[in-house]
Amino acid sequence: MDKLHLDQHISHQFNKELEDIRNKVLTMGGLVEQQVTNGLTALLEADNDLATEVVQRDVEVNKLEVEIDEHCTQVLARRQPAASDLRLIVTVIKVITDLERIGDEAEKLGRFSRDLIELKDDLPSYRKELRHLGELVKSMLRDSLDAFARLDVDAALAIAQRDEDVNREYETLERLLSTHLVEDPRQVSKLFKITWCARALERVGDHSVNICEYVVYLVKGRDIRHISFDQIRSEFIK
Repeated sequence: MDKLHLDQHISHQFNKELEDIRNKVLTMGGLVEQQVTNGLTALLEADNDLATEVVQRDVEVNKLEVEIDEHCTQVLARRQPAASDLRLIVTVIKVITDLERIGDEAEKLGRFSRDLIELKDDLPSYRKELRHLGELVKSMLRDSLDAFARLDVDAALAIAQRDEDVNREYETLERLLSTHLVEDPRQVSKLFKITWCARALERVGDHSVNICEYVVYLVKGRDIRHISFDQIRSEFIK
């Protein structure tokens, strides 16, 4: 094989490795998305079996993170990628870290759901608020993964803005729970667990924003994590 064909072969193999890594991230994202959906369903429907399944499947999320991280490390060592290829590897490592943390939040939903079932509480006062908050963060997670798959900067920036709605919903629910606690301190255990569930959902939104920021970094080579949205809007939103 002459040098030209060897270089082409190496380039083809490298591109295949990068595509495999990207596909594994999307597989991990699909699993995490399902975990969040099942965790929310278990909470709202007091489904102990589903809650247990969510807790047990967290190990699958962790395993995928380790596998992808190891694959990225091997590529960095063997290929020494530059420019956009290096940004892809760096982005993947960051994205899977956030996906693993989202998986942890889903696992919390499973654990707290089982605790609330043991307390024999069906969340009559807060089901509507939790469902609304959950649907908001589920859509953010789904759309952030889609933006990553399509490398869509405009979509990523629009999704990140939706975190303001999530924060408002979370703060409203937190105030309701605090008021209820003052009125009936005997409910402290139940109310704290509901608060932790709400917090877990709010954190899913935060991690989804991070994924959107990584999309911008990957496509534009610009780290926007500590930039005001007004500045982001002036630079990227047309």
